[in-house]
Amino acid sequence: MSNSQINTTVMPIQIPNNEQPIIIGLDIGTTKIAVIAGRKNEFGKLDILGFGRSNSNGVRHGQVLNIDETIKAISAALQDCKTSNPNLEINEVYVGIAGHHIKSLQTRGDMVRQNTDDEIIQKEIDQLIADQYKTYIPAGDQIIDVIAQEFTVDNFQNIPNPIGYGGVKIGANFHIITGDKNAIRNINRSVERAGLYSKDLVLQPLASAAAVMGQEDFEAGVAIVDIGGGTTDLAVFYEGVLKHTAVIPFAGENITNDIKTGLGVLKTQAEKMKTQFGFALADEAKSNAFITIPGLRGMPAKEISVKNLANIIQARMSEILGFVTYHLKQVGLDNKALNGGIILTGGGSQLKHLIQLTEFETGLNARIGFPNEHLTAGHIEELAKPTYSTCIGLILKGYDDYEHNRKQFDKGFKRVDVPNGLKLSINNGSELNLEPQKVGQEIENRKTLTGFWDKFKDNLINIFKEEGDSHL
Repeated sequence: MSNSQINTTVMPIQIPNNEQPIIIGLDIGTTKIAVIAGRKNEFGKLDILGFGRSNSNGVRHGQVLNIDETIKAISAALQDCKTSNPNLEINEVYVGIAGHHIKSLQTRGDMVRQNTDDEIIQKEIDQLIADQYKTYIPAGDQIIDVIAQEFTVDNFQNIPNPIGYGGVKIGANFHIITGDKNAIRNINRSVERAGLYSKDLVLQPLASAAAVMGQEDFEAGVAIVDIGGGTTDLAVFYEGVLKHTAVIPFAGENITNDIKTGLGVLKTQAEKMKTQFGFALADEAKSNAFITIPGLRGMPAKEISVKNLANIIQARMSEILGFVTYHLKQVGLDNKALNGGIILTGGGSQLKHLIQLTEFETGLNARIGFPNEHLTAGHIEELAKPTYSTCIGLILKGYDDYEHNRKQFDKGFKRVDVPNGLKLSINNGSELNLEPQKVGQEIENRKTLTGFWDKFKDNLINIFKEEGDSHL
């Protein structure tokens, strides 16, 4: 049972409760499970109605391996979310999916129209997409999603949206995403046994892209690189369409394990060193700075070189970015064709100097993608972190389905208000205080994240040891 608490003060919501559905995103990650409930207000921004998180067990490289442990983790996050707002009823969720079993392929589909005298309508496009689910794929795989790219109507090509056009034949290029049936079954089974219904499975890089991309990014062409705990997810957009997706089976947990093995420390110590003192660029680390690690069971303390730590992190991050460059070359978009560059998101994107390393390795401009663009000004500050890009994107995917009448949504909810302040515990008992973010604070948060090193400078003075400085 969670020890979560909630501040009973609530802010009045801006629209009547029954005008928009409440949509819940469930991000089943390798290191964390997050549940976020959101609803759009009159300005098209998301009000966050509930938030829960737990440490993830049973998931490796984005795949559910231990169903029982995953169910426990989902249930803990779900309980935190419900405790943060007791009026929430959580039954249906949008679930993110990743893992190295994910594959993609390009196909072509065409259809001769029955009513050629009328304009093309959404129903015909839906039928064209539905026909692609009959595409042959290897045994043991299952189609997760079919995404239309450029449409054609008769002899007219590169049409982004053919609704309203007239013609005899309509066709399109399609990006089909597939996954292993057993991996998909394990996710669905874990969700169902946690008492939830999976409204849809969404590829995690597409969810993250929805949360951090703007319309100008979509038009300019960008690569979304979501560095999670178990996988690094890639989605490439060019000329207004999705060109490529990939899941790279290396991410933050691999860096932690590299530190653990290379420096001979505990995994928990390796994770703390990575997040607090790690650099993605070894040249930026001080060669005469050290971290003191307490000895185990009476053994002497161990001193870790910050430079060595940075070398380990840079080696693994360079490998991950090498995979990104490889995939960009596969689709011919590695030579500055992406005017929007690379958008880094996910928990691993918070490594210091990762932007510089990314630009050096790929030759493209890079920036950090924050999910707060789609949130109301009073959103919980914690959710401004790239860690929650996937979960916010899952809610946006649900609204895309709702606004295009792809699925049925229940809007007959009892009154649910926006909490003014949340407090919840994360599995290990350490309390996380979540206060609503003040209007205009988004820019300040970005400065805080990009200046991550400065935040810890005062704390380092006690644990760093400078050679030649006898007072440290």
